[in-house]
Amino acid sequence: MVRIREIEEADDSGFVELRKTLDSETRFMLREPGEQTMTVEEQRRWIKAIQARDNQTILVAEDGGKLVGFLSAIGGEYRRRSRTVHVVIGILQAYSGRGLGTQLFEELERWSRARDLHRLELTVMVHNERAIRLYRKMGFVIEGTKRHSLLVDGAYVDEYVMARILA
Repeated sequence: MVRIREIEEADDSGFVELRKTLDSETRFMLREPGEQTMTVEEQRRWIKAIQARDNQTILVAEDGGKLVGFLSAIGGEYRRRSRTVHVVIGILQAYSGRGLGTQLFEELERWSRARDLHRLELTVMVHNERAIRLYRKMGFVIEGTKRHSLLVDGAYVDEYVMARILA
């Protein structure tokens, strides 16, 4: 049974491993394989910094003590962006298609509403159709296209900017 919860400091090594695995499994994450260099201690400090701010969180999906997915929501540092969070999600391929993305976004909505946040935003490669379907299902709309914003496997890739306004 997979459980969704907020990240804890003790998740430091598991989160480092999860991010490295995700970078190796898919071309849809920002980092390339081997580009994740954060140490466990650096990860612990980063988790503590996230926990110290009311408009930031990392939600994790845990199965039997192993982290199998995450959703980070990082809020703006300045007052004018403090009610907006940038969202990143990653789920291990072995757990893909089981509804974890939906569960993570549902928990994000509860968390966001409890903090009176207003805008959730993210970017997604235009050819990542599965993710786009999930985001649309969760109420996100495409607001624009960032042309040639990423270089993936030697080719430039466009990204959609998507957002959801919490009314």
